[in-house]
Amino acid sequence: MSDTSISAAVYRGDRTFSVETKTAPAPGPGEVSVRIAYCGICGTDLHVFHGNMDARVGFERVIGHEMSGTIDAIGAGVKDLAVGQKVVVRPLDHCGNCPACKAGHTHVCHNLKFLGLDSEGAFQEIWTVPDHTIHVLPQDIRLDHAALIEPVAVASHDVRMSGLQPGEDVVVIGGGPIGVLVAAVAREAGGNVVISEVNENRLAIAETLGFATVNPASEDLVAAINDRTGDKGADVVFEVSGSKPGVQAMTDVAATRGRIVMVAIHATKPEVDLFRFFWRELKLIGARVYEPADYEKAIELISNGAIDADTIITDVSPLCDIQQAFEALDASPTALKCLIKVGS
Repeated sequence: MSDTSISAAVYRGDRTFSVETKTAPAPGPGEVSVRIAYCGICGTDLHVFHGNMDARVGFERVIGHEMSGTIDAIGAGVKDLAVGQKVVVRPLDHCGNCPACKAGHTHVCHNLKFLGLDSEGAFQEIWTVPDHTIHVLPQDIRLDHAALIEPVAVASHDVRMSGLQPGEDVVVIGGGPIGVLVAAVAREAGGNVVISEVNENRLAIAETLGFATVNPASEDLVAAINDRTGDKGADVVFEVSGSKPGVQAMTDVAATRGRIVMVAIHATKPEVDLFRFFWRELKLIGARVYEPADYEKAIELISNGAIDADTIITDVSPLCDIQQAFEALDASPTALKCLIKVGS
């Protein structure tokens, strides 16, 4: 196998991507080269675009990780995979030696490398990754839909960590892409879901997807949830907004012994109402990325149509227009999930 010339979108700092010709090396031992079909733009990618992660990614990095594609080449020693298979990549590379890894929690490895941030990512035609990150897809799956598997895996992990039981009342605070997917997975698990969101366009998408919604900018969220639950409150609350009002609301709407799952990454340490934790015996659960089982659940949900991918995917742009796509998504009040069409 020889090296291959490919097109790649390189982050150059100052809110700039440059589409350049690069060389994709042949996969080494234990590696797989994936020909990328689609790659979604996530919130972390926008943080990179804004310059907030320059110290981590530098100015010569290909980012991106919400991808789908097909196996292009296989390195020595790789088993049970074949060229042409449709796949997604679980973009986590763990050390195997830290206390978390030794305890079996490799997804929260103390030395975790996130592919597409700490190393090259998927906004390029061929992406070479460790073979342990590969998940094989059903051959009849649509690859644009499959680009949602990574964020659906995030949602699947969040819901699994919550211990949600059928019939429980759920509030999702924040109706962006991850919030909507958390709501969808929670509903599939039997939860009675309400989405709290201030963006009217996102509220409209949530309602199109069949969710009950509350706009806390114009309606009392606590009163609305109490009205729906007989003054009980929500059994499970997902904080996905990353906002100060969201953190306040998460304790206000929780039922006695409710579980609160912290999904969002907050820019600064939030102030949390610990009095409420005491009075209602609340539980706070951290949820970070995903484990292999969450990817398999996400593949199942996308494959069987439990996730309305066509409604969630609001924009698709070619790789050559990635600069305009980031700028448009950054300014758009209506977009939910934007995909970059990397290859054919």
